[in-house]
Amino acid sequence: MDYPQQHIKPYGEKGTKTEQVERMFDNIAPTYDRLNHLLSWSVDRGWRKQAIDRLRPYRPLHIMDAATGTGDFAIEAARALCPAKLTATDISEGMMNVGRKKVRQAGLADRVVFAREDCTALSFNDGCFDAVTVAFGIRNFADLDKGLTEMCRVLKPGGHLIILELTTPDRFLMRNLFSIYSKRVIPLWGKMLSKDTSAYRYLPDTIEAFPQGEVMMGILARAGFGEVTFKRLTFGICTLYVATK
Repeated sequence: MDYPQQHIKPYGEKGTKTEQVERMFDNIAPTYDRLNHLLSWSVDRGWRKQAIDRLRPYRPLHIMDAATGTGDFAIEAARALCPAKLTATDISEGMMNVGRKKVRQAGLADRVVFAREDCTALSFNDGCFDAVTVAFGIRNFADLDKGLTEMCRVLKPGGHLIILELTTPDRFLMRNLFSIYSKRVIPLWGKMLSKDTSAYRYLPDTIEAFPQGEVMMGILARAGFGEVTFKRLTFGICTLYVATK
């Protein structure tokens, strides 16, 4: 299917969305962590913890963290879940280079490995992961259906998918406040700290356009997942999806 966010590109010029997203994240990689925690008031750390806690009962030994960025979720999952191996994938080498440094500093280089992968065409064999996670990156996929189908393919039967994604609050007052914050404050701070105004205009636009809630549940079901649930976090600013293959 065709989804609105798939047509939103960071720089609005010729070139595929995948190419532009890769260039955008390479550009903002040096300041990404600082801006990410600043813009979320560090609430994102609590969201990650909740997502990881949902995986804890299943004790996954082999995990793929898709669209890993600078590896925050991968590092926290490796510490909390102690998998035998966690494969952190992304299309941006700039972001992963920051992540590789953080993994070495955390003493997790023997457990967390990085690999450049396009989530719409993964190189891994069928059924090789016990769990797949993606935190704040799925709305950047050039083809949402292909990305979800690929993540389902590389999961073992009975394996679990965890998605954390920024979403538009469903309550009127919070939705309006979030709209002002995301469309005015985020681009301003992004321009000041990263010098890439386009990137921090693109990000709020994709949040607004991305399917959420019950609609996203249907998309996950069509991709091959069952037992799909979701939970809105912090007034709906973030949504946690859990699904089983």
